[in-house]
Amino acid sequence: MTKTREKDRLPVIQHADLTGKVVLVRVDHNVVKDGVIRDPYRIDRTFGTLYSIVERGGRIILMTHVGRPRDKKTGEITCDPSTSVEPIAAYLERKLHSKIHVPTFRVEGGRGIVGIDTSINLAIKDLRQHKIGAIYLPNTRWFEGEEATGEARKSFVLQLAGLADVFVNDAFGSWQPHVSAYDIAYQLPSYAGFLMQEEIAQLGKVLHPDRPFLSVVAGAKYDTKIGPLNELHKRVDHLILGGVIYNTYLCAKYNIRIAGVSEGDIKAARQLVAQDKKAKKIVELPYLVESDTLGRKVRGGYRSIEVQDLVPGKSYGYIVDIDPRSFSDKKVAETLNSASTIFVNAVMGFTPYFTKGSERLDRTIDKNQAAWKFYGGGDTLQEFKSLVPGLYLSVLDDAMYYFFTGGGSVLKAIEERDAYGMKPVQALLENKKAWARKK
Repeated sequence: MTKTREKDRLPVIQHADLTGKVVLVRVDHNVVKDGVIRDPYRIDRTFGTLYSIVERGGRIILMTHVGRPRDKKTGEITCDPSTSVEPIAAYLERKLHSKIHVPTFRVEGGRGIVGIDTSINLAIKDLRQHKIGAIYLPNTRWFEGEEATGEARKSFVLQLAGLADVFVNDAFGSWQPHVSAYDIAYQLPSYAGFLMQEEIAQLGKVLHPDRPFLSVVAGAKYDTKIGPLNELHKRVDHLILGGVIYNTYLCAKYNIRIAGVSEGDIKAARQLVAQDKKAKKIVELPYLVESDTLGRKVRGGYRSIEVQDLVPGKSYGYIVDIDPRSFSDKKVAETLNSASTIFVNAVMGFTPYFTKGSERLDRTIDKNQAAWKFYGGGDTLQEFKSLVPGLYLSVLDDAMYYFFTGGGSVLKAIEERDAYGMKPVQALLENKKAWARKK
């Protein structure tokens, strides 16, 4: 199937009949930390879809996940203000001048919300009668069924489907096959929102890049990026690493130990080291910042060290940032300046205390005026905006820049080698075929 035909198969909101319909919209408004909105960018990017639905006679029920309220070890779900959608609803009320209703449901201990009860029916009636502007469901990860299997999952998806007439997925950043982004698409006529469509189109430029193609990837954990990182290494011309990912790579390559890097991750990173032994695509940043602690900067408690001075068998403190001098290194500078496509999913240092590496990275990339520059991930974008606000404002309308709302989704698509390979997108495609057969 050609890319053009694949795109034509995607059911899009432009073709949906929304008049008088209640529309369940999955968004990626995962912008709250400790009860405060960190950056409203991902909320603002969904306004086009929301305006279109209302303008065409639809009534909106929104849903998003926020944070990780479910303990991976115990499975217990904690529902508290730190992961509530209330700040998002309040922000939408201020921006849209419309009442946003957040329903409450009974929480059962560590199970979270076990279901959507009939108390929501009155709110839906008010929604249809325009007494309220929209309904915003509680954090989808507060619901027991969202990530469950078996009956709890089946029950939750049927409850969601019972709320609306149409489903719209505008959550490019939510690539996991959870109920609210995946299962629900098999229950209702389902469409991709405008943001989803745009990000898939931009993703094509990353999957089929102008070359040389450079990727800059960092992160707080290595194990979550093993698959995408190994696949990315195969597809790029050059790869620059940062954060704990770079620390792990250095441990595996130079047989050293760095505080905070696990033995399991070092073992996993040896595959990447072996891949690069022949390919030589990884461009090492030569100057690092070593710290005695992960806390605040303490005078005398951190220092610059060089990769060439690393001693096999030696243990080092926490590597908390990339020394800005690294980006003046001849090989690093030439790699950044000569790239035709640059994808960045990276915060180089331990924030908020060590940020100079990220700032210098962004400023160095901007000097390459000819390259397509793609930034992905909430943390990456937030650091860009806070560290170089003037630069950020100047490039918002620059056609050579694009800011993805989900860096993890880009990496997942790279791992799948297909913009349409993510499970929620596949569900939209399959749903269109299923509903066509019913007509």
